[in-house]
Amino acid sequence: MNLFGLTSLLITDINLNIQVLNRFRRELILLLFLLLSNMVHSQSNFSLTGTVRDNHNRTIEGVTIRLAGHTVLTDSYGNFKIEKIKNSSFEIIAKAIGYDIFKRKIEIKEGNNHLDILLFEKTQKIEEVPVTGLNKPQITNRMAFNVTSIDAKKYYNSTINISDALDQVPGVRVREQGGLGSNLNLAINGFSGNHIRFFIDGVPMDNMGSTFQMNTIPINLAENIEVFKGVVPIWLGSDALGGAINIVTNKSNRNYIDASYSYGSFNTHRTTINTAVTNKSGLTFELNAFQNYSDNNYKVFIEKHNNRRDNYANDTEVERFHDQFHNESIIANFGLVNKSFADRLVFGITLGHNYKDIQTGARMESVFGAWHRKGNIVMPSLRYSKNNLIKGLDVMLNANINLGTEQTIDTVAKRFDWFGDTYADLPSTSGERSRTLYKYKNRDGIITANANYNLGDKHVFTINNVFNTFNRSGSDELNPQNNEYEYAKLSQKNVLGFGYQINKEGRWSANIFGKFLSQNNKNGNSSSVNSSRFGYGTALSYFLDTNLQLKASYELTNRMATPYELFGDVENQDANTNLKPESSNNINFGIMYQFDIDRDDHFGITAGVLYRNSKNFIYQRLNQNQSKYMADNREGVRTLGADFELQYFHKKWLSASTSWTYQYLQNMQKYENGYTEVSPVYKDQMPNIPYLFGNLDLNVHLPVFSGSGDMLKTGYNLQYIHDFYLYWPSRGETKNTIPQQLSHDFNIVYSFKKGRYNIGLEARNITNERLYDNFSMQKPGRAFYLNLRYFINKK
Repeated sequence: MNLFGLTSLLITDINLNIQVLNRFRRELILLLFLLLSNMVHSQSNFSLTGTVRDNHNRTIEGVTIRLAGHTVLTDSYGNFKIEKIKNSSFEIIAKAIGYDIFKRKIEIKEGNNHLDILLFEKTQKIEEVPVTGLNKPQITNRMAFNVTSIDAKKYYNSTINISDALDQVPGVRVREQGGLGSNLNLAINGFSGNHIRFFIDGVPMDNMGSTFQMNTIPINLAENIEVFKGVVPIWLGSDALGGAINIVTNKSNRNYIDASYSYGSFNTHRTTINTAVTNKSGLTFELNAFQNYSDNNYKVFIEKHNNRRDNYANDTEVERFHDQFHNESIIANFGLVNKSFADRLVFGITLGHNYKDIQTGARMESVFGAWHRKGNIVMPSLRYSKNNLIKGLDVMLNANINLGTEQTIDTVAKRFDWFGDTYADLPSTSGERSRTLYKYKNRDGIITANANYNLGDKHVFTINNVFNTFNRSGSDELNPQNNEYEYAKLSQKNVLGFGYQINKEGRWSANIFGKFLSQNNKNGNSSSVNSSRFGYGTALSYFLDTNLQLKASYELTNRMATPYELFGDVENQDANTNLKPESSNNINFGIMYQFDIDRDDHFGITAGVLYRNSKNFIYQRLNQNQSKYMADNREGVRTLGADFELQYFHKKWLSASTSWTYQYLQNMQKYENGYTEVSPVYKDQMPNIPYLFGNLDLNVHLPVFSGSGDMLKTGYNLQYIHDFYLYWPSRGETKNTIPQQLSHDFNIVYSFKKGRYNIGLEARNITNERLYDNFSMQKPGRAFYLNLRYFINKK
């Protein structure tokens, strides 16, 4: 299917959405009434515009401007605008951290008034780095939504990937089955797996296959990473139930080269090259390329029952012998920027390949020595965006389709033990698990369209549509008679959203939105299954003071089962085509407070509480023989949680932070299927989900030689996870426990020639603790890495 075919499918799906709109017309009328009743727009003849610069003539972003009861922030170019001002004399105040306060009496006259403001840096010692206004992550954090934005640039000289950075965010827990390239499950406040949606620059990553995973994407690909907890903004166009991750790539450097290489334990190699060239006519070329390789041959401790050999005792240390992983990826974009007809018009191609040995099943009792999988991605794409297409109208369009393949290879009819030896021959018609050369294509395509209409400076109307089509077909030359492999597995989903935002003088803001979801699934010759849902929500923000913000949000959200939950992944995920759509009432409250003890010591506090009441909750459980995972519904799950983060900065050379999360997920399914008695696990804590975890981060930045621009950074990170149950806690001795986790990481980076050359050393899990994210699935022990990075940017 090509992109034009996707367009015809989108038109067909819009007809389905019209039927859904008719079904929910009363809800629409009510929501439109709420939108119109909150919109107040009138013209004023008095306004003030201006630009804020520092004493080096640099514009300053995020400066707080106060005038006549109005409060606004400067944009990324240092500009501000205040409207509806009375004709009179006022005192204007401009404040930013690290600068002296600006105050002046001004006379507002009829028409447009203009004032340029100059802020002077506070007197500092030579070794200090000036603190400017709010950066992009800080501005994102001040949105009405419960969001945390990570500044990815601070990790550029390390070997961590996207998932490692996410694991340090309050409320976020990343669980991996092993080393580099292993299966990953990311949770936000207890919601995990497909409850969370992933995006790159606002475009869903649903169709990027096994080549692009959070634990294989290098951190240098991102400028910042936005983590939305619970309520997700309408412009992301998602049916996420528990939150979303949006990777914002670096578009600010138009002519640059950023290259890095790292080598470390378990024969791990990583290479990243990012570059972009843009000429004066607006012609642009961007390239992101990266590779990962690891033998993952770290030591694990096994129990006697892990296989049938009796020549070792319990708790024997062995080396993983069949866990090699490598992937190679290229993302290339070519097009035009900053033209009269388009801010950005680029055509792209994403190419990638991955290979993964499969060492174990869902638990370490099953050991494999030859089974493996491989896949590739071939994804053409189109991106178009234009602000002020007509006055006040911003539009964006994205389209892509994955033409790649995935294959599972299991042809060796033998049993392996943990020493890599075979101990049993199986019939020639058998494999280690299911004898297969199954190769399949998903033909997974996405079209997204977004339009924002800005009515003045205070009102924004948004409409967003995301259409996804999935068509899996495959064959197995070892099982040519198995028609099940050749039956097409089809899924089409559309998410149509609309919203309204009002922002009053930067003091308070409100977002109101609604979403229509529709899905059609078909498995082989079975009849199609259609479903549709309507959801809505709101997000509110109020600043009691410039540095004290209150947030509240609510959403009735729905999520359709993904193709992988419905049809499996032909490896460790069983199919379940009987899954029902899930829904949840999500409520968030949050507070953010920043304050200074003196000119050198700055603090930031962020805290939040949440409530979730979910129906038909889709969760992962082990299948009957406990060898694979399978998605299943629970009638109801209730979640209560809280997270807290404290940050401290001293003179810009010392930073420390700690964050902690508590979450309690409670089973609210009163009766099990087929039983009339109350379930013994009714109101029990949901198993296999961490409920208390936190981290501590400490960093020191020191100049090496005064005036040279050389810097030395040292860092320490602690991760703590409280022990939690694998099975239902009320079932006593059968519940099994994933033990308490405590790990320590250290790093040191030397940067010279003003950041052009960088050398980094890292030590992970320095105390060689036994770490588990999943029951009995051990993660790597002590590891060391060397990272070399080169960066040059032409202004």
